[in-house]
Amino acid sequence: MIRCFVAIALPEEVRDALALLQAGLPLPRPVPAAGFHLTLSFLGDIPEPQAEEAHLALSAIRSPGFEMALSGVGLFGGARPRVAYAAVAPQPALMALQTKVETALRDAGLTPEARRFTPHVTLGRLKGGRGEAERIERAAAGAAGFRAGPWPVAAFGLWRSDPGPEGRIYEEVMRYPLTA
Repeated sequence: MIRCFVAIALPEEVRDALALLQAGLPLPRPVPAAGFHLTLSFLGDIPEPQAEEAHLALSAIRSPGFEMALSGVGLFGGARPRVAYAAVAPQPALMALQTKVETALRDAGLTPEARRFTPHVTLGRLKGGRGEAERIERAAAGAAGFRAGPWPVAAFGLWRSDPGPEGRIYEEVMRYPLTA
């Protein structure tokens, strides 16, 4: 079994900006800067033959490149936030690519996670205590003006996620170019 997802890698200068942002947030479980990415679709744990099917389906996608930017900071989880994230500025081409990815995976017989797509880059996870949530909410409100980019997106990839000593380790295993 391989834990797989489809994502867009971020350029080094954007990862650096996110690391600076992250350092100003009191996150109990920050994502390592090397692991910053934008998930398009999460497949979860799948057998290797299904990973090959995902690869074949993703290889057939034709979609134009586009520019992407980050704009603001938010929290997922309502009254008990679980995740702090950097928000992605609205980009119709990103939404169209995500739809193509989901369609291709479903057509190949895979079952992507059914959660509504909200483009974001995860900065860290919270443990859930109320005092912690209040500190994070204040820090996130103070970082609401965060901006990074725009930068050109010329590819997306199939990634794997493996357990590591300090959290998950993400690795892009295949890259799929977007058209010029």
